[in-house]
Amino acid sequence: MGAVLGQLLPLAVGVAVSPVPIIATILMLLSDRARTTSLGFAGGWLVGIVVATVVFALLGGVVTDSQDDPSTSRATIEIVLGVLLLVVGLRQWRDRRAEHDTPAWMKTIDHMTVAKSAGLGFALAAINPKNLIMCAAAGVAIGGADLTSGGTVVSIAVFAILAASTVALPVLGYLLAADRLRGPLDKLESWLRAHNTAVMSVLVLVIGVTLIGKGVGALG
Repeated sequence: MGAVLGQLLPLAVGVAVSPVPIIATILMLLSDRARTTSLGFAGGWLVGIVVATVVFALLGGVVTDSQDDPSTSRATIEIVLGVLLLVVGLRQWRDRRAEHDTPAWMKTIDHMTVAKSAGLGFALAAINPKNLIMCAAAGVAIGGADLTSGGTVVSIAVFAILAASTVALPVLGYLLAADRLRGPLDKLESWLRAHNTAVMSVLVLVIGVTLIGKGVGALG
């Protein structure tokens, strides 16, 4: 299981440092309904990561079990996912200096209900292409490994906790020390808005190259 966890770590970091959900979390923590919306968002974000990872772990297990050479199938899937991440990363890097309008949902955060914030968290985790691809790669790595049921559960849990940490920790910190965090959160939100595209595009490119290299190495 140690080898699988090693594969999951960079993917979990890739999901964790995704700027959009972090910005959304900060905006919710600075809103009038900070406690309820941020808790709903964090819960939806975590559930979305778990659902996407579990689905692809099951698919990865089915695909590899149905092939005579499961390592080849797993390597091919990793290469495809790596190429997809490269495409996303290159597109982001190309557009990093372009002006982007604030998403409409960010303007409605002050009025969001718990249900809407939870749905938003789930969508950003399980439907957003970048995060979905990384959850898919994690699921394939878990499903394609020869793990026991307990090992599979532990691997998914570790990945989900690490991937959700950058959303969950600010929420927990706010619940414990709201007044102290307002200033730092405001500064972090401004920095992320200014640099989020460049940071995420570089990270996505690195993870994409890593997946391709791993897949090519396995095929060789």
